[in-house]
Amino acid sequence: MTSITYASSATQPFSDEDLKALLIKARDNNSKLGITGLLLYKDGNFMQTVEGPEDAVRELYKKINADPRHTHILKLLEYEITERSFPTWGMGFRNLNDVGAKEIPGYSEFLNTGLTSPFFQKNPTKAQKLLLMFRQTMR
Repeated sequence: MTSITYASSATQPFSDEDLKALLIKARDNNSKLGITGLLLYKDGNFMQTVEGPEDAVRELYKKINADPRHTHILKLLEYEITERSFPTWGMGFRNLNDVGAKEIPGYSEFLNTGLTSPFFQKNPTKAQKLLLMFRQTMR
């Protein structure tokens, strides 16, 4: 199995309805492909981990790269896995623009770091830690 974590910018901001439609489609497609993961959205930027069978994950990442709703796609991490980080999540999601985001246990101003910022480019394991933190708080 393979895990890929990337960050990207939306070509235009996503409304709550746009995000809902994206999640419905992603969850349906991912369940058919055996892919799990987590998607974060903040200020027009995405950070996502997708994991599952290598061929399916690579094919999905190609589709993401070709999706006109994304720009400046930056692969932060890619590695082989023997165990999933998000085993039961067709696609977990958190909109960090939600007013209540600051109420999440473990919230820190670190979460105000742009998802496509140079910080994550220079420290890609921080991106994985961020996603895993949300896995813990969303159970």
